[in-house]
Parts: sequence; C-alpha cells; structure tokens
Amino acid sequence: MDPEVTSLAQSAGTTLVTLMATDAWHRVRDGITQLWRRTQPERAETVAAELETGREDVLAATAADDQETLDELRLQWQGLVRRLLVARPAAVEELRALLDQLDPGGSTARQITQHATASGQARVYQAGRDQHIAER
Repeated sequence: MDPEVTSLAQSAGTTLVTLMATDAWHRVRDGITQLWRRTQPERAETVAAELETGREDVLAATAADDQETLDELRLQWQGLVRRLLVARPAAVEELRALLDQLDPGGSTARQITQHATASGQARVYQAGRDQHIAER
C-alpha cells in the first residue's frame, strides 16, 4: 500500500469525523459528496447518506463522550477514502486540496487520542532499553 495514500486517508478520516461535529459540517458534506460525484458518481448518493448518518453518530458519541465510537467512525471513513484513492489515484490531489480548504494547517488531523488498557503485563521503554515487567 502506498504510504502517501494511507497517510492521506488517515488524515481525511480524522478530519471528517472531527469536523462533522462543528459548524464546518455543511462544507464537509458538500465537499466530500462533490469529490465522490467527480470520481465515483455511482457511489456519490450512498456516500452522502453515509455522511448524514455518520454525523448523527458523531454528535451522539460526542455528547456521550464515547471515544470508541468516534474511533470506529474515523476508521470507517479512513477505509472509504483509502478505497477511493486506490481506485482513483487522480483524486489524491483533489482530496488534499479539499482537506486544506476544510482544515487549513491540518490542526484537526493532528489531534491524537491515546487509550490504555491494563493487561497484567507491561513493557517499559526507556532510553532505548526494553524492560519487561510482570504484575505479581
């Protein structure tokens, strides 16, 4: 898989889901729908409907502070965008321009969320050393 396409799809998934809960929603919906109309017109209406449903899910997940659902939605859109870019490589530049327009500077895509789960086993990485720690 082309790393540029993967990175762009990741950025797009994060940006789309984040902006679905903002005042930029209408621009996001219109821009993404137009991108699909130009590149895969047979899928444009389906994508438009998925955007609407996705926005409802994003708003509900945001209100409930449901990070797991938001992560799933980001991955869903990342996959849709990645498949579009693989099928239509010419859309890379158009998508990049759209993301620059929707999120100048890319600040939305740089928002990183980390989740941790205790497993009873751990690794500590420090100054290049790997130490295994077992819970007793």
